[in-house]
Amino acid sequence: MRIAFDVSPLSHPLLGIGNYMQGSLAGLVEASEGRHEIVAFAPTSIRGPERIRAALAGIDVELRTWRLPFSHALRTAWSTVGMPATERLIGGFDVLHFSDWMYPPQRAGIRATTIHDLVPLHHPEWTTTRTRAMHGRKYRNAAATCDAIFANSEFTRRDVVETLGVAPARIRVARPAPKAVFRADGPAADLGAPYLLTVATLEPRKNLQTLIEAHRLLGGDMLLAVVGAEGWGEQPLLEDPRIRRLGYVPDEELARLYRGASVAMYPSRFEGFGIPVVEAMACGVPVVVSSHRSLDEASGDVAVRADPDDPGAIAAAIERAVAQREQLVAAGREHAKSFTWRAVGATFLQGYHEAGAR
Repeated sequence: MRIAFDVSPLSHPLLGIGNYMQGSLAGLVEASEGRHEIVAFAPTSIRGPERIRAALAGIDVELRTWRLPFSHALRTAWSTVGMPATERLIGGFDVLHFSDWMYPPQRAGIRATTIHDLVPLHHPEWTTTRTRAMHGRKYRNAAATCDAIFANSEFTRRDVVETLGVAPARIRVARPAPKAVFRADGPAADLGAPYLLTVATLEPRKNLQTLIEAHRLLGGDMLLAVVGAEGWGEQPLLEDPRIRRLGYVPDEELARLYRGASVAMYPSRFEGFGIPVVEAMACGVPVVVSSHRSLDEASGDVAVRADPDDPGAIAAAIERAVAQREQLVAAGREHAKSFTWRAVGATFLQGYHEAGAR
């Protein structure tokens, strides 16, 4: 097969969707074992090609990029107008797998996409106007036109079936995995005192203000380290001498921070999967996770769960995780091993083949 894979989001710093895209494309190459031709393509911003090339370093794909001024507007127009067909840009293909940012037109072949969550539909108040518009259009197009849809969890698969009306036969689950850099052996960060770590874009859905209140209830000298890119909406109150705001950090530094943490925290109100949960487990740190059911698969039965809206419950869960560290670390490392990017790639290939057979 010749597979055209949209990598436009890799033009931005690698957050959740970008990390999934990078890992799943590497897994697709690995699962293909040289049998399929994979073309990564992106109409992107002026600086986008360099960022995309860096993100795909070491992944054996053919890369096609086009520098465009006003790239978001032009991608939106291309998707909405429905011409020219993607074949005009990259030649014929057997599969087109597109991203969250656009839904390019095609003349023929299997049409596929990945859906990470339906947060903009269920909780528009947690998202931006641009996100609601962009994702809403993509969801409608995917439900109407895609032969194969991949969800990052069973929770998201059920949500897509129930909310978008997609037939179950058209959708498969492809759960993400931690990158190889996230492992227990290696140097650990030292912040000068024991610390809790949370990794999240600063946005309302991630629920960091409740975590801050839980941290305050703990008292003592344990720091709270907050890793995450700038977000939107009401911001958590991070101006406290016991809180370290670290911003966006590269993977190697994030792995060191995980390894040095007493507990990793993920109090999100709603996720598609929750990849920082398995990253932390792979690095050998106990994890306290929101009890929202969207995080069940990432957590397995080895994370300490807590009501995301109850600071006292979160504080108690942190104390439990500290007390049971040895047991939780061992179980968490085993759980993290159950997720691989090759399995994601194999799921993609199976989904393409099944869609072609239908």
